[in-house]
Amino acid sequence: MHITPLIWIVTIAVTIAFFVYEFFAHVRRPHEPTVGESARWSAFYISLALLFGISIGVVAGWAPAGEYFAGYLTEKALSLDNLFVFLIVMAGFAVPRAYQQKVLMIGIVIALIMRGGFIAAGAALIENFSWVFYLFAVLLLVLAWRQVASHGHEPDPTKNMLVRVARRILPVSEEYDEDRFATRRAGRWMVTPMLLTVVAIGFIDLVFALDSIPAVYGLTSDPYIVFTANAFALMGLRQLFFLVSGLLERLVYLSQGLAVILAFIGVKLLLHALHVNEVSFINGGDPVSWAPEIPIWFSLVFIGVTIAVATVASLLKTRSNVSR
Repeated sequence: MHITPLIWIVTIAVTIAFFVYEFFAHVRRPHEPTVGESARWSAFYISLALLFGISIGVVAGWAPAGEYFAGYLTEKALSLDNLFVFLIVMAGFAVPRAYQQKVLMIGIVIALIMRGGFIAAGAALIENFSWVFYLFAVLLLVLAWRQVASHGHEPDPTKNMLVRVARRILPVSEEYDEDRFATRRAGRWMVTPMLLTVVAIGFIDLVFALDSIPAVYGLTSDPYIVFTANAFALMGLRQLFFLVSGLLERLVYLSQGLAVILAFIGVKLLLHALHVNEVSFINGGDPVSWAPEIPIWFSLVFIGVTIAVATVASLLKTRSNVSR
């Protein structure tokens, strides 16, 4: 698609406006969202994402629209995994339910900023170095193996390096002071566990950005589609957390499903890298003619079916535990 600087500016401005509205309308006043509130806003943001994809199809054609939908589905699935780790972090730091909205909002904004940086870097690399497709393909295959090897068990994110360093150099209070990041105790300023929670989530966002950006670049090389797929996947993530936080623990096959998706996109990227090959020690630096290109419609169907199978299998697996 031909995207002018004005379209980029408007898109980024509208994205920022949505997050500013979210903060002032919902997050600034600490409260635990009801199921009804979370469901309404989740439906709104998902509908908005679908309408945007349809508008791409109408204006630019259904091939880029298919790339957008495949990217959006992949990013939404990875975001669910992200939410699961957020849940572990907030449980580890015992964040009161009423203050979790603020932590989530900050975490989502950090994620969008980090992904924006990776998107720009990825676009520059792809534009100038075709070998980066090989790098992304290998990275995705390694990440897929890591998902399988972890068996859905994440290392304790409350004990990562950044959190340990913060505890060493900063005085940390044992108690929360509402949703503040710093508080005054015994005549001295101390940071609250709220700040450590945000530090942990920021580190997690960096790790997940390394997963998500190569994955979506495996489906499209258009940075605008990559950015909008990520932005729409992150919009409404806060509400989705409160809507499905109880369900997240039942998605026991989510990691396996994500591993299959990442491996599939890794293979797709590898085939594309061979198709546009310029690496001198592979086929003499010429494109490999027999390397097929996996069509975007197949990618979209494969990703959708994989997510559906992983979800249904998880719910069936855990149904007996819930009924007891």
